Amino acid sequence: MRQVYLDHQSATAALPEVWEAMQPFLAGAFGNPSSPHQHGLRAREAVEAARARIAGLINAGSPEEIILTSGGTESANLAIKGTAWACERRGKHLVLSRTEHPSVLNSAAFLERDGFTRTLVEVDRDGVVDPDRVRAAITDKTILVAVHHVNHDIGTIEPIRQISEAAHERGIPLYVDAEASAGWLKVDVEGLGADLLSFSPHRFYGPKGVGVLYRHRRARLASLLHGGDQEGGRRAGVENVPGIVGAGVAAEIARRELPEWSARCARLQTRLWEGLRPAIERLHLNGPEPGPRRSPVNLNISAEFTEGEGQVLLCDLRGIALAGGSGCVTKSLKPSHVLEAIGLEPALAQAAVTMSLGKDNDDADIDYVLEAYPKIISKLRSMSPTWEEFQRRGS
Repeated sequence: MRQVYLDHQSATAALPEVWEAMQPFLAGAFGNPSSPHQHGLRAREAVEAARARIAGLINAGSPEEIILTSGGTESANLAIKGTAWACERRGKHLVLSRTEHPSVLNSAAFLERDGFTRTLVEVDRDGVVDPDRVRAAITDKTILVAVHHVNHDIGTIEPIRQISEAAHERGIPLYVDAEASAGWLKVDVEGLGADLLSFSPHRFYGPKGVGVLYRHRRARLASLLHGGDQEGGRRAGVENVPGIVGAGVAAEIARRELPEWSARCARLQTRLWEGLRPAIERLHLNGPEPGPRRSPVNLNISAEFTEGEGQVLLCDLRGIALAGGSGCVTKSLKPSHVLEAIGLEPALAQAAVTMSLGKDNDDADIDYVLEAYPKIISKLRSMSPTWEEFQRRGS
């Protein structure tokens, strides 16, 4: 049976070059980067070389603007809470889109117990954040605007540059969650106008356990972890040297290969959607059509009269790995808050799955999915009383 992996937004396999680069720092070169001897110096030099590679991926002005963390969730928490605590004398109001990742929304919700408030900006049917709505939500007490670059559920590419201009008109910093875009789309912090931006290399063939937070020198940030003076005093704790080294290699490769990876996935994405649409009755695309307004790796679809959980299970039995929701909330089995925000009715939200492509997917993978997935939907619908009733009515 063919195995087709379509869950690249959740995790990717580390590249051989990444794995090879990490090996020396798992055994022989095990020194602590803070130690003054030669073992520590070698580790420190490796961390700084990786930091420079990561900075290059996003066009950061200096490697010193890169803060290395344990993952995307920590980076988001540091961006939201760190900004709030550093700037609370100025105000206690945050502006976020309603479709942000749970790590962003829940960080802002946590701050409410300390007297902070938040405004959640609505999106349109495609999940697009209107810069004018952001502008209208800003008050004299606003200290941060947070909008993702690409939506983690439906792949919508947001107008970040225009949102940045709306925030900067009032002197407000902008935090951009680039978890779903870094390594697959061009991410230029200068071009986007981002003051803070986060991503995780494990989304583009790097190791898990490493996160990145870009911080422009003008952005104020309080620490969440207190201890040593690692990461310029903004993130205490002994560095994950092997992971950071691997992340640097992954960033360097992604920077070089991104145009080819992106174009390949975009072609396969279009072929997958154009093949599924006529093959499955009552199939809905959630988010923009494949093209310039959608991530080239994401396809979020809802097949009426099914549930996403059942699709994931039956697809897995046929060797197809896909996601029933955001990788961080799938276990909850709750409808995606993103799908609710774009006005999708509950039954369709429950039926949603995400197919996310990677550099190693090929036309044979698409052929297999186009052959197997419609049969899976047909099988699920054969067990659905509502589908039977719908067919009987002939509408």
